[in-house]
Amino acid sequence: MSKNNNEIKLIESVLELYISAGKSGRGDDMRCVFSKDANISGYVGDDLFAGPIELLFSWTDENGPAEDLEHEIGHIDVEGTIATARIESNHWHGHQFTDLFTLLKIDGEWKITSKVFHVHS
Repeated sequence: MSKNNNEIKLIESVLELYISAGKSGRGDDMRCVFSKDANISGYVGDDLFAGPIELLFSWTDENGPAEDLEHEIGHIDVEGTIATARIESNHWHGHQFTDLFTLLKIDGEWKITSKVFHVHS
């Protein structure tokens, strides 16, 4: 297995933790996969939802468990200590999302540094 394949598996495990936290509905369960300076951006209808990642943790807490959440991890691209990843998710409180993530390997661990999202109509 190549080094990139090993890194992809590590990134997939980070993304699976993110999804598990969505299913649990607990923002604190999500905290470990994001860097402390991470941010989020996207539109909910016509309203911009953007700022520090704490906004996502609060939204997750407010909306509770998304037990029916389904997801598919799309393309993951790794170059050294940086990566991008895509997740398609459905049934996240009645919504379908496309999420694009940037990740950085910090102290030997992959952390999400940015999440941008699209809510499908």
